[in-house]
Amino acid sequence: MYYVYILISQKNRFKYIGYTSDLKKRFFAHNNTEKGYTSRHRPWKLAYYEAFVSKQDAVEREKSLKKYPNGFGILKKRISRSLENVG
Repeated sequence: MYYVYILISQKNRFKYIGYTSDLKKRFFAHNNTEKGYTSRHRPWKLAYYEAFVSKQDAVEREKSLKKYPNGFGILKKRISRSLENVG
């Protein structure tokens, strides 16, 4: 399985979108790696994820959420209570 996920920073409410084949391992890395793009926004909470059988489908979904603000905006409306309750 492949996962597209949204993390919310408990520090500053920054949102991060990514994809992975091992969600638990990747989430652990976001919260415990000293270097990298997401390290300055730790700690993270997992706010949302979608599962895909196809890696290409997951990659395309991640790209669409990052590239098209309207697509992410629609998703944010659909999961707004989940995003508010994180942290």
